[in-house]
Amino acid sequence: MGQAASTLPTVLYNMYWVAKVIVNIVDSFLESHVRDNPTVVNLDGAKDGRDYARRTARAAAEEAAVAPPETVWLAKQTQAVTAERLRKGVQPVVIPSASELATAKERVQYKDGLFHFAIAGVSGSGKSSLINAFRGLRNGDLGAAPTGVIETTSQIDRYPDPNPRLPFVWYDIPGAGTFAQSDWQYFNSQGLFVFDCIIVLFDNRFTLTDISILTNCRRFQIPTYIVRSKADVHIRNVVADMGYDSDNDDGTRHAQAYNSACEHYIAETRATVQKNLKEAGLPDQRVYVVSHKTMVSTVKDRVLSPKTIHELELVRDLLEEACARRCVPRSDAAEADGGQSTS
Repeated sequence: MGQAASTLPTVLYNMYWVAKVIVNIVDSFLESHVRDNPTVVNLDGAKDGRDYARRTARAAAEEAAVAPPETVWLAKQTQAVTAERLRKGVQPVVIPSASELATAKERVQYKDGLFHFAIAGVSGSGKSSLINAFRGLRNGDLGAAPTGVIETTSQIDRYPDPNPRLPFVWYDIPGAGTFAQSDWQYFNSQGLFVFDCIIVLFDNRFTLTDISILTNCRRFQIPTYIVRSKADVHIRNVVADMGYDSDNDDGTRHAQAYNSACEHYIAETRATVQKNLKEAGLPDQRVYVVSHKTMVSTVKDRVLSPKTIHELELVRDLLEEACARRCVPRSDAAEADGGQSTS
């Protein structure tokens, strides 16, 4: 009973939004229909769509006035939940229709047999640079995604992996938090529900936008990876904040200062994300700390830099994720070929 009572406001909240959309559509239809057809018989004697909506609202209010106290209390609780969610920028759950799903897949050129990675997050988090690094390209290389100080991605850009052995496609998603992309509309407006895996990238702050993406991915059962970018820049700043002075270094202090700053930065990042996930009611999740420069040397040059943090682990885990969801075991492949093996 207690669990049912706690979930009821959420159910009513979702029903409220569905009803609101339907009422708006009906209201709009009635207004246009009455305007275009002056001789139409108005429902319940209403003069137009707005008058009909007002009459409906008045009737609902009159019913509420004589409703049992527990019903009124529940309605107020539902209203409070709705107001709080709207205040926090939490949008109602919108499940795409079959046609919307097909349209979104067509827009991003989704193809069966390929694995589609999307990198999403707030504007300026370094999505384009990381896309290039995953593909073994440095910023400015031929075929690399454009990068800049300001948000350079205005639409979803598709980048097939240059390695022909990897059936991957990488997508650079426009940054949220700009005038063109409001936080609460980000997931649905970008059609993120069609991707096979989403990398949630952040730089300075882990924001409500990141939480919203993770929440929606959980609803759609899309695997996610939380990644903090620009580790080299942040760790260098931490070293400076710790009071390191290169003029007084005998050759050993910098390495010690760097290692200490790196450990501090990783711990702080994990603690911040863990706290935000807990407050949002989401399960704890690993955070990968990376630098796109180190990622390039890992992917392209196959060299592990002394400053490697989680770059290799992230690439490994992404490959395993893709393989687990797309690769066919040898035994299954042999059965599909009629039991004949080529080994």
